Amino acid sequence: MIIKRYVVNNMNEAMTRIRYELGSEAVIISQRKIRKPGIKGLFSHKIIEVTAAIENEISEQNQDVKESIEAIKKVVEQQNEIKAYPREPEKQVSNLHKNSEYAKERNTVNKKANSIDSTTDLMSEMKQMKTMISKLTSDNIPGNNNKSDIEKMLEENDVDSEIIVNVMTKIQNFKTKDELQTSEYEKLKLVLKEMIHVTKPSLQGRIVMVGPTGVGKTTTIAKLAGRLALVEKKKVGLITVDTYRIGAVEQLKTYADIMNIPFKVVYNMKDMDDAIESMNECEVVLIDTTGRSSKNKMQISELRTFVEKADTKNINLVLSSTTKNKDIKYIIEGYQILNYNSIIVTKLDETSTYGSILNILETAKKPLSFVTTGQNVPDDIKELSEDKIISLILGEDTIC
Repeated sequence: MIIKRYVVNNMNEAMTRIRYELGSEAVIISQRKIRKPGIKGLFSHKIIEVTAAIENEISEQNQDVKESIEAIKKVVEQQNEIKAYPREPEKQVSNLHKNSEYAKERNTVNKKANSIDSTTDLMSEMKQMKTMISKLTSDNIPGNNNKSDIEKMLEENDVDSEIIVNVMTKIQNFKTKDELQTSEYEKLKLVLKEMIHVTKPSLQGRIVMVGPTGVGKTTTIAKLAGRLALVEKKKVGLITVDTYRIGAVEQLKTYADIMNIPFKVVYNMKDMDDAIESMNECEVVLIDTTGRSSKNKMQISELRTFVEKADTKNINLVLSSTTKNKDIKYIIEGYQILNYNSIIVTKLDETSTYGSILNILETAKKPLSFVTTGQNVPDDIKELSEDKIISLILGEDTIC
């Protein structure tokens, strides 16, 4: 991690210097007011000391990749030790031959792993490991070929395994008037319609966006601001609490300048009061918040004080459609303390399957308000019907 301190006259100067020297991904660790050293400092205005840092991404990435490779090796070794269920003699001979080939391939990969010197080599190594795991799991797991077509289809569209079990149970228990005339696929659609809910968002008053870093909160706020200010001709204000990521402040300020709408940066609770009061005449006030790890309860609690100060029930949890299924559960659970009442799913343009929409909505048990489909402001934000969402999840349709 690279850490630097800056002594400046104001925060604008600090942000400019930090962005120039450390880049837009730098994080502000602390800021405090100080006086210049010496006697003259006693009679002059206070200045600001700002401490900023940026992660050494290359070394950390290499370490993460190495750890991933070691974990994958363990999985491969465990899979090789699984005893196959009794099979016909010819299949057993075939499997012995396959396992022998896998063992040779694994030994070759392990030898290569000892000579890895770069990130490129590490990524190549991981791909080989993943290929081996895919072969092993498809050949050795009993009952893998006994899944129904619906289960396989949901898996192919990245629906979480626990949710697939839930869906299949609901299909089995689902009763219709014409039971004999209703296919399983038709029942699937009816079950999904019961599980998926959308809401007509209320674009009035204060609207807060919360969610982890990198899901697209800032861009989503810019799209809503553009839609409200430029298309619907409403009086809109922007407030950002995201002062940790310098690029976010400048990005939102640029959008505000282009749309000629008021913009305030909030550093503390007093600033929050002043910013909200200054926008009393606005019909809509969009509030961007700092991305926080759902695992860090202290940071989430700190964020909660800002959200509560906004005094609104219009709180949207923003999640990316590219988020891993396991991470979806942790994020939703961690952010529950903020009492969000709807979901916005972003980056649908960055995925070819849309099962994550079902994973997010079913886990959160909250309705969907918007989805985003690209970087264009304000065009790439949409409201989807339940039928449209179902057709996306089942692979019948695409977002483009």
